[in-house]
Amino acid sequence: MEKEKKQCNCKNKKDLFLEKLFQEYLPEKDNLIQMLNEVQEHYGYVPMHVQKVLSEFLNVPMAEIYGVVTFYSRFSLEPQGKYKISVCLGTACFVKGSQKIMDRLVDRLKIKEGETTKDGLFTIEQTRCVGACGLAPVFTVNGEVYGRASVQKLDQVLDELIEKEKQAK
Repeated sequence: MEKEKKQCNCKNKKDLFLEKLFQEYLPEKDNLIQMLNEVQEHYGYVPMHVQKVLSEFLNVPMAEIYGVVTFYSRFSLEPQGKYKISVCLGTACFVKGSQKIMDRLVDRLKIKEGETTKDGLFTIEQTRCVGACGLAPVFTVNGEVYGRASVQKLDQVLDELIEKEKQAK
């Protein structure tokens, strides 16, 4: 079952998620990555205001928190789509045609790599290796690997996701 991403309402209101998070963790620097992970899971990204609140709670400089968020690809500073599609452009996948898959994805969704569609459904990213070189080329959707992929397979998966969203409305 898909987890629905929450909007950050922490700028002007009490954020019950953050209150609960601060009850679950001690204000220790060692808890930073675990807390950021929970924030990423809850909101779908790590809002700047949450970074500031974490900085105060953990007594960790804001620059250090920002450095962690931008270092690890797990974290995002921008809201991500419900479906995060990653195309492997590592050597094995690239040689087997993954750039065509990426080009089709960009063309079909009308966004660039690193962007999210206006409806909030899809985010495109590239990766260098997902550890499935024997299945090259590959792309993933929310971590699910599609091996021996093709433009046609990508279109099929996109069509299924779009239809699934229409049915849900």
